[in-house]
Amino acid sequence: MIIATLKEIKDNENRVGITPHGVEELKRFGHRVLVQKGAGLGAGFHDEDYMNAGAEIMNDSAEMVMLADIVVKVKEPLPSEYSLLEKMADKTLYTYFHLSAADKALTEALLKNNITSVAYETVEDENGHLPLLAPMSQIAGVLAVQYGAQYLQKKYHGRGVTLGHVHGAEIARVVIVGGGVVGETAAITVAGMGAHVTLFEINEARIEQLQTEMKRILGPYLYEHVEIKKPLEPGYSEVLSDCDLLVGAVLLKGAKAPVVVSEQQVHLMKQGAVIVDVAIDQGGCVWGSHATSHTEPIYEIEGKIYCCVANMPGQVARQSTQALTSATLPYLVKMANDGVIESLKSNERFARGLNTYQGKVTYKSVAEDLGLMAKYEEFGKVACL
Repeated sequence: MIIATLKEIKDNENRVGITPHGVEELKRFGHRVLVQKGAGLGAGFHDEDYMNAGAEIMNDSAEMVMLADIVVKVKEPLPSEYSLLEKMADKTLYTYFHLSAADKALTEALLKNNITSVAYETVEDENGHLPLLAPMSQIAGVLAVQYGAQYLQKKYHGRGVTLGHVHGAEIARVVIVGGGVVGETAAITVAGMGAHVTLFEINEARIEQLQTEMKRILGPYLYEHVEIKKPLEPGYSEVLSDCDLLVGAVLLKGAKAPVVVSEQQVHLMKQGAVIVDVAIDQGGCVWGSHATSHTEPIYEIEGKIYCCVANMPGQVARQSTQALTSATLPYLVKMANDGVIESLKSNERFARGLNTYQGKVTYKSVAEDLGLMAKYEEFGKVACL
């Protein structure tokens, strides 16, 4: 097969869909790999590194996608790239899509061109976890705290506090809503810095897991800074109103994120408090959130500072690319070796990554969120399968 990776064009998206190591793996099985000129530079991978691994460097993205059987990226195609989708009819695109929160036009373009879209964020493992989302969620959990600490500084109209423990000063208070990979990583990062963290998680079994894991990692001293609660318990609004930093980390598989912090609760928060909504890829989980970019990362609503960068890991591109491609490469190799549809049909959990195929939406949450149930077809029942 021919596999191509394109240079990302999203604002400050420095990751790349294939590393030189990935090229070597694909070449080992006899596949041809095309890499767009300069695609890996932001992550520290030079064209020479790719050529030494056996890739062909090309400059024309349109020519590349016409030649390729599988196009692998990091982020969803932007409107300026929709013309490339016309040249990808009946081909496979393997990337993060987040279609439930994306412009409906992207999904319609995928359907119109019969593109087989395999979404990193909905592939599951044997335990029902999201193995291609998890590494970026870990990085986003750390970055959410780092961004929060930065924008709490007074020069950004923040509260003029540090998340580190300072003798004789009040301890900064952080609230995290959602106890998945992002929330857990953010909570560990906050506690390690010396701030107080309250983590809200709705699932009782997950709360027990978090308690066990955090005690193991943090030890008894740092774990004293952590509270894990259910958001339905009394005091949720009071804890929100008293925090310096709020991290939104709610995730529903493949679906638009629910708003779990209301307009009234945001109004009650302190002036200069920072809100980092990591769920923005799926539409955001805090009232008032809308996507921002690395170029313009923040905005204010009534003195609260919102940071809703939709591709946070793009700022730590080398580490993010290595972690991401380590997870995505085995699936890519299998698709190249066995065929895309054959690989999906042989693995039900991998098949959950299929979002569109032959003009049909094959992931129910996407169809529901976008009002496209008339074009929904359950995997395995699409005529061409």
